[in-house]
Amino acid sequence: MSQSVSYLWREPKATDGFNAGVSLHSHTNQSKETLDFIAELSTDWGVLQPLMRWAERRCMRKTGIRPDYARSYWTPPLTARLAFDLERTQIEEKLQLSAMVSLTDHDDIQAPMLLRSLASARQIPVSLEWTVPYAATTFHLGIHNLPSASGAEWMRRMVAFTAIPVAERPAKLLTEMLAELDELPGVLIVFNHPLWDLYRIGEEKHRVLVNDFLAVHGQYCHAVELNGLRHWDENREVAELAAQWNQLLISGGDRHGIEPNANLNLTRAASFTEFVHEVRSERQSHVLFMPQYAEPWKQRILNSTLAAIRNYPDFPEGSQRWDERVYHPDADGNMRVLSELWRAGHAPVYLNAVLAFVRLLGAAPVSSGLRLAWNDTNAMRTAMVERKA
Repeated sequence: MSQSVSYLWREPKATDGFNAGVSLHSHTNQSKETLDFIAELSTDWGVLQPLMRWAERRCMRKTGIRPDYARSYWTPPLTARLAFDLERTQIEEKLQLSAMVSLTDHDDIQAPMLLRSLASARQIPVSLEWTVPYAATTFHLGIHNLPSASGAEWMRRMVAFTAIPVAERPAKLLTEMLAELDELPGVLIVFNHPLWDLYRIGEEKHRVLVNDFLAVHGQYCHAVELNGLRHWDENREVAELAAQWNQLLISGGDRHGIEPNANLNLTRAASFTEFVHEVRSERQSHVLFMPQYAEPWKQRILNSTLAAIRNYPDFPEGSQRWDERVYHPDADGNMRVLSELWRAGHAPVYLNAVLAFVRLLGAAPVSSGLRLAWNDTNAMRTAMVERKA
């Protein structure tokens, strides 16, 4: 096994000797992102509970619609073409390397399929982020480079698997599906952000299930992800987890907004299939963290949040306004774009006020002040992680 982790802001010549940069794990407007976190906010922040309950009662009284965070979802602002171009441009212009881009929307392969009609993206791999319920939690697996001929059928099978209640799922079904995928030599299976307790079952319980998953299914995972949107401490622990299970480390930016992936893979391969061979058979992986990862983590999370609630007048129709990218059931339970549910044709005044306050956090000089406040802690963690890497 040969792997390395480099940081471009400290090692400007880290790309020497490589032919291409690989962008793994990023999302487009085809990706459905949960709104469960809104409900969780009022649990974590008790002070928000009265405000949340007031807003929910008001919504019910004014529209007859009860807020349903579990079924609602939002979509990232970038179309497939914009997302592809963002990732490709970073690699070609900042690194002066050929670009390979693998877009991985949640349980959806529409973005790469749409892009294959473009000459510049004809070789894009058919990839997705598969939602895999596992005991009391759910894991996300990056499934890259599915065969074109069977991609749609694999997508159908994965969606069907995710929909089966855990209690009713045959015990060996996941093992069988992963084994089948592993038999396809061009497919790359990545355990995305393994230590992120996304479904909030408790850190200790989550780690037990992660280790159980790797004990049973680790033979079918080709790498575990150092996530470009997670903080330094967690990625350091992921590196330790990978060493424990003899797993290869790989990049995964997890971009949802308009900042390109904060980490990439460097490769000497001439195609994505050759890159997969490099990872799977030669067990080589060279991860490069981009300068944006050195920014304070809280600032980057704020920027990602702001990207979701901003309006983009120059974007294609349907992606311009934030409320055109959020979906919620109507009074009859049918999923509708949020902009269609406003009684006055626009968001309520109180909601606009809340959004305006959040957007203010991203504007100068407020943003600069927050960045300075968060930077000292980030600098200490940067040094600590770099020494260990």
